[in-house]
Amino acid sequence: MAISLTEKAAQHVSRFIERRGKGSGIRLGIHTTGCSGLAYKLEFVDAPIPEDIAFASHGVTVFVDPKSLPFIDGTELDFAREGLNEGFKFNNPNVKSECGCGESFQV
Repeated sequence: MAISLTEKAAQHVSRFIERRGKGSGIRLGIHTTGCSGLAYKLEFVDAPIPEDIAFASHGVTVFVDPKSLPFIDGTELDFAREGLNEGFKFNNPNVKSECGCGESFQV
């Protein structure tokens, strides 16, 4: 079981934590929403929750709750710029389909 960040994603997260002046890392999870059923959620972590599972990648700690892990195990989080848009890209090997807008997925 593992969650990883590309070097670009880790640099982006590190800069934001530095600007915030606090933080232990980021939490990656899922919630039910959208046309395909599941969507990713990302948030800064100031204090880990005891049941969180922690993964270190390029100097950044990614925290995942045990209920989300089976759906995102093996995911690599990237940060990409495409034209004027930029944002995180989730390379999740468990995804079977995605909705047309790309906001939600099924496993």
